[in-house]
Amino acid sequence: MSQEYYFSQLNKGQQEAYRNMQAGFEQISSEFQVRRLDNRELSDVFFLLRLDHPELFYISSFQYRYSQESQYVKLIPEYMFEKKKIREHQKALEGRIGRLVRQMKDMSPEEKEMFIHDFICDNVTYDKLKKQYSHEIIGPLQQGVGVCEGIAKTVKILCDQTGMECIVAISQANPEAGVRYRHAWNVIKLGKSWYHLDATFDNSLGRYGTKRFDYFNLDDKKVFEDHQPLMYPVPSCGDGARFYYLEKRLSLTKVEEIGKRIKAVLRKKQDYFVFHWRGGGLNRRLLEEIYQEASSRAMEKGRYAALSVNLSQSVIEVKLSEQRIGEVICQEEANEGETA
Repeated sequence: MSQEYYFSQLNKGQQEAYRNMQAGFEQISSEFQVRRLDNRELSDVFFLLRLDHPELFYISSFQYRYSQESQYVKLIPEYMFEKKKIREHQKALEGRIGRLVRQMKDMSPEEKEMFIHDFICDNVTYDKLKKQYSHEIIGPLQQGVGVCEGIAKTVKILCDQTGMECIVAISQANPEAGVRYRHAWNVIKLGKSWYHLDATFDNSLGRYGTKRFDYFNLDDKKVFEDHQPLMYPVPSCGDGARFYYLEKRLSLTKVEEIGKRIKAVLRKKQDYFVFHWRGGGLNRRLLEEIYQEASSRAMEKGRYAALSVNLSQSVIEVKLSEQRIGEVICQEEANEGETA
């Protein structure tokens, strides 16, 4: 069952319009009555309804008409597919979601979150063409592609189906800062605390091929290092102790610690080492020092090192290769995605 966080934030008139829209869309009606609001309010309710209910993947937009004296408008939806095709997609999606949910049956909330994150990273490719269905769950779950909105909605519907509280968060665009589009990610509740999870950003990282957790359970301070302010408020995320690299003891403060960890990785014949740096600002001098330490440890085993750095979150991926890599210190930026 969907968690209706945004519904709870609306006033009574907006909630009535929300329920009117929900009922009409679920019946795939060609037109139906909705509580009259001004144009901006109707658009907001339409947008927030679809964040709360990702299963309404088949509606693209709407028009409406009304008479001056009426308290209701006649809403005319625009659907992505014909009614028969919508039913076919619904059935296929229910089957896919059901199979995934069954795999999570005996998992703890933390294990479910990891499963969902890894499902996105292993099975979904960012859709650079930004097709319409990539903004909805049908993209990631049926086509294996998605943009940030479709990915965040997919995370939410899987959390909803497993009893986890989850919200789709939407940030503002900021053209002056080069951010042309809104971005979507999730806020998930573990125990009594809320955490940011951006599966789109993690999915866009990993220059050398390893899975990343740079945006796994961030607090507000960390996520807004490289995310724009929110369009709609979400619960405060004040706990930084569940951040993936901190919880896994991969948050380091000394260069010599990095060298010791890399020696252990080499003994296990692994090709990657990813860690969070907590020892001060990652300037060029410090990155050179980290690279020299990694390179020295690699050379002891006849291998070569290269760094890929997410400066915003202070996460470094060390690639250990049998061949030289051209650029030994690269900056890696997460993909912003867009919602439209």
